[in-house]
Amino acid sequence: MTKINSVNFVLALVALAMATYIACAYDPGPLQDFCVAIDDPKHVLFVNGKFCKNPELVKAEDFFFSGLNIPRDTNNAVGSNVTMVNVDNIPGLNTLGVSLARIDYAPYGQNPPHTHPRSTEILFVAEGTLYVGFVSSNQDGNRLFTKILHKGDVYVFPIGMIHFQFNIGKYPAVAFVGFGSQFAGTITIADTVFGSHPPINPEVLAKAFMLDKDVVEKLQKKFGP
Repeated sequence: MTKINSVNFVLALVALAMATYIACAYDPGPLQDFCVAIDDPKHVLFVNGKFCKNPELVKAEDFFFSGLNIPRDTNNAVGSNVTMVNVDNIPGLNTLGVSLARIDYAPYGQNPPHTHPRSTEILFVAEGTLYVGFVSSNQDGNRLFTKILHKGDVYVFPIGMIHFQFNIGKYPAVAFVGFGSQFAGTITIADTVFGSHPPINPEVLAKAFMLDKDVVEKLQKKFGP
């Protein structure tokens, strides 16, 4: 893969940070999938799952992450690797409503259809050529919006919309992504539907996807544990 020069890398991060903070900042809001009410204070969990450090103990490292310039291994079933930089590895992002990621794509690799329940996504192509798209909601007719992106191009995926990226080139590709949430969450459609724990009743999925039950069961074995 062509080495990304430091100027392009810095510009990419600055552009993503500015765009995300100005246009997409979305938190505060629930950053967990659910929060069940409980009366017993011994078993309480703070909303958003984080405690706040004593300000007097805060240090520069709480706002720092290194290594986003390093290519990741894409030798897997989908041919991509997502490196998240969120509140889990930069504690100082807590309550700030932003995060980002690096995505490496093998030749003809993809980031399969998925959705982020808590954030809009803005993507910057640093290397390669990507075919990207998202599908609107049922209320908007499930319209497909696609675009072929080249180095230097930017694309936005609205919050909650199912979207994907596919490297249509014969060389590796790299993209950087900004989120309007400190923890956007990811729901990969195939993994979620066919790989749930425990599995969804195959008859439900067979009817929903208009498939034979045995096909559904094969898919559940493929995506399951």
